[in-house]
Amino acid sequence: MSEVSDESNQKQGPRRLRPSGGYRRLRSFRAATIIYDGTVTFCDRFLDKRTRTVDQMVQAARSGRQNIAEGSRASATSSQTELRLLTVARASLDELLLDFEDFLRQRHLRQWSKDDPEAHAVREVWRMIDQSDRTDPSDQSDYAAYAAWLETQDPAVVANALICLIHQANYLLDQQIASLERRFVEEGGYSERLAAARIAERQRQQQRARAPEPASPVCPRCGKPMVRRTARRGAEGGAQFWGCTAYPECRGTRQLNDSDGSC
Repeated sequence: MSEVSDESNQKQGPRRLRPSGGYRRLRSFRAATIIYDGTVTFCDRFLDKRTRTVDQMVQAARSGRQNIAEGSRASATSSQTELRLLTVARASLDELLLDFEDFLRQRHLRQWSKDDPEAHAVREVWRMIDQSDRTDPSDQSDYAAYAAWLETQDPAVVANALICLIHQANYLLDQQIASLERRFVEEGGYSERLAAARIAERQRQQQRARAPEPASPVCPRCGKPMVRRTARRGAEGGAQFWGCTAYPECRGTRQLNDSDGSC
C-alpha cells in the first residue's frame, strides 16, 4: 500500500489546497521511530560511546525519522521539498543499514537472510501492527511489540532485527515517494494548483458579473419601466429598490424582489 501524507490529526484550521502534517500516523514514520529508539539503545549497550560510529549511527537514525516528519509538514506548500526530504530520509536509513551490516560482518556474526525464520517473525509483527484497529497509534506500543528482539542480550539478534525494520521502512518510503511522484505528475505542484485555483475563482467571478439582471417591472402608478435605485437617507438608507423612470413626476416604487405587485 502506498503512503501519502494524511490530514493533520491536530485541530482543524482553515481549509488549504493541500493537507499537511499528520505524520505520526504514517507507517513510514512509525517504523522510523522504532528504528531510532532501537538504534539509540543498541549503541548505548553494545558500542563504545567514545567512537565516532555511535554518533553517526544515532544521527542517521534521527535523520530518517525527522525528515519524514519535515516532509509531511512541507507537503502543504511544496511537493518538491516533500520529495527531497523523503529522499534524504531514505538515504539516511540506507547509511544506518550499512552500519548494522558492518557490525555483524566485522564481528563474524551471522546476518539473517530474508527467508530466515527470525526475519520472517520480525516482519510478521509489523503486519499484525498494521492490521490492528487502533485509532491512536502509540510509539511506545509499537516499540514494545519488538521488545523480544530489541531488548535481548544478544547484540546479533538486536542488529538483525533492526536491519529487518530498516528494510521495511525503506520499502514504505519507496512506496510513499512513488505515490507522491505520481500525484505530482497528475495534479502538479503547489504553485500550479494555486494558479489553477485562482483561474477557477476568476472564472466564477466573471460568470457572476455576466449574470443577467432581473427583468425590470413596470411602475404600479403610471405603467412606465422602473430602474434600480438606492435609498440615500432614512431608516432604509443604503437599501436598493425599484423606482419609476418618470421620477420626480411619478414617485412609484416597488421592493427589489417584487416584480409584479404594487408597492
